[in-house]
Amino acid sequence: MKKLSIAAIGFAALSMSAPALAADMAVKAPPPAPVVAVYNWTGFYIGANGGWGQSHGCADFITPAGAVGSGCADRSGGLAGGQIGYRWQTNQFVLGLEAQGDWAEIKNTRVSLIDPLISTTGKIDAIGLFTAQLGWAWNASLLYVKGGAAVTRNRFDIFNNVTGVGLASAGHTRWGGALGVGWEYGFSPNWSVGVEYDHLWMGRDNTTFAGVVTPGGFTLTGSGVTQDVDMVTLRLNYRFGGFGAPVAARY
Repeated sequence: MKKLSIAAIGFAALSMSAPALAADMAVKAPPPAPVVAVYNWTGFYIGANGGWGQSHGCADFITPAGAVGSGCADRSGGLAGGQIGYRWQTNQFVLGLEAQGDWAEIKNTRVSLIDPLISTTGKIDAIGLFTAQLGWAWNASLLYVKGGAAVTRNRFDIFNNVTGVGLASAGHTRWGGALGVGWEYGFSPNWSVGVEYDHLWMGRDNTTFAGVVTPGGFTLTGSGVTQDVDMVTLRLNYRFGGFGAPVAARY
């Protein structure tokens, strides 16, 4: 009987101490926060682009009596080329410099207003852009604006509508300004795809002729052309580098 009582007292004491022992046991650490790879836009890149361009130009002819308006016209055509640049990313801000060159087939032929017996052909066969970029990144998505210098290679021809014989021709390079906006998405660590719109202000360009006489009897000593260009291109870039160092997601 005495042994039984001692056993009962020991069991009761053990039961009372169990919660205290459980409270002293180490609690399992919570799982670590998931690690998320953040896309980093910093680095050199090279790519290709293609799309569509439209030029709006107004021309006048210079005669011994002064300037004579020849009218305005729109011309459009395809674009294809490439770009190379470098970007720096700080937090969500992205700064960049880029050079772009495109072959173009933007041209239009129309009958002259001052002499229906002649026609003029205006053509842009090359476009170059040298721009700075300012962007805002959401991980692998980048929205940016760009601006800088633009250059176009132009050709202006005058020909006889009856005989098809060329009367005058001038090729020239014109410099102006460019402003654009674009969106780009990194679909892999090194590859990105995007779309971009650019507007080019090319100003006025003057050309001198050696006294061209038209079939209608007008003497042309030169011409002046003002021009703006709009471009929409799809872009594919390869960036040297990859994702930035993984960081812990914050909640």
